[in-house]
Amino acid sequence: MQIDIVSVFPEYFDVTGLSLLGKAQENGLVTIHAHNLRDWTHDVHHSVDDTPVGGGAGMVMKPEVWGQCLDDLLDMPGGSTRQQLPTDQTVGTAEVKEQKEAMKSSGGESDDIASEADSSADSHKAGVAEPILIFPNPSAPLFTQADATELSQAKRLVFGCGRYEGYDARIPDYYRNKGTDVREYSIGDYVLNGGEVAVSVMLEAITRLLPGFMGNPESIVQESYTGDEPLLEYRQYTRPTTWRGMAVPEILTSGDHGKVDRFRRNEAIRRTSRIRPDLIARLDCSTLDKHDRRLLEDLGWDTRETHPRPLDQPSI
Repeated sequence: MQIDIVSVFPEYFDVTGLSLLGKAQENGLVTIHAHNLRDWTHDVHHSVDDTPVGGGAGMVMKPEVWGQCLDDLLDMPGGSTRQQLPTDQTVGTAEVKEQKEAMKSSGGESDDIASEADSSADSHKAGVAEPILIFPNPSAPLFTQADATELSQAKRLVFGCGRYEGYDARIPDYYRNKGTDVREYSIGDYVLNGGEVAVSVMLEAITRLLPGFMGNPESIVQESYTGDEPLLEYRQYTRPTTWRGMAVPEILTSGDHGKVDRFRRNEAIRRTSRIRPDLIARLDCSTLDKHDRRLLEDLGWDTRETHPRPLDQPSI
C-alpha cells in the first residue's frame, strides 16, 4: 500500500516509523510519504490560507494551493509536474531511509527499480490502484471499523490534513467531479486544531489490518466493532491471577474452553448493552443462539423481531 499525506507539519508523521508500522515499512508492506503543502505555494510568505468569504472568524485553506498539490499527487491532467523536493519526506525508520538512499546510489539495481516502478504504474492503470482521497472533517460521517476494513483493501491512499477553520469546500467537490473517490470522515464529536491527529488515527486503524502487519493475525479477529456482530470486546486479564487482592474471574483459569468462550461472549454482550446499546440494536436476531437471546432478554431486550429492541420500546 502506498500512502501520501499532505500537511503544513509533515514532521508530525515521523512517529509512523515506530513500532509495528515502522516494521511494516521495513518489510515493504506499506510506504508512507509526507508532503509539505507549502511547497506548492508561490508567494514569499508561503501562504496556504485566507479569510472566509462572507466573513467570520479564523482562516480557510486556499483551494489554489491544494489544487496544485493534489493535481501532482493524483496525476491529474494539467498538474504542475513538480519534481519531488527535498522537503518531501519518506516517513519511516532510519533503516527504510537508508535502504532507499542505497538503491538510489546503486546503478546495478536501477533497472530492477525501474521495472518495479513500471509494474506499479501498470497496476494503477488496471484500475486496482486508483487513489482514494481522504480528508478528516468534524462535520463529516463518523469513521468506523468497517471503513478501516474497506480502506485496507486499497492500493493507494492520499490524506489531506486541514488546519485553521478547515479547507475550502470546493476542494473535495472538484476532485469528486473529476472522478476521484473522495472521502471525508470525522473521528468523533469533538474538534481538533488540525487534521494530523485524525489522519494518524485512521492511518493506524487501516494499516494494522494489512495482511502480514500483525505478528498474530488472530489478534484482530475478536476485537471491538469487528466482524458481522460488532460487539465491544470482553475485558482482558493477565498474570498474576491475583493482584492486590483482586482475582481474575475464576472461570478463566478453569481450562474449560467452552465455558471461557461463553463467559467472554456474555461479557461482550453485557458491556455493549450498557455502553453502546446502538450496537445491540443492529444485531441480527436470526444469528443469536438461545444463550444470547436469554441474556439479552434479562438485559431488557426483545429478540423476537429482526433486530433487538428495548422491551420498553413499542413494536413498529
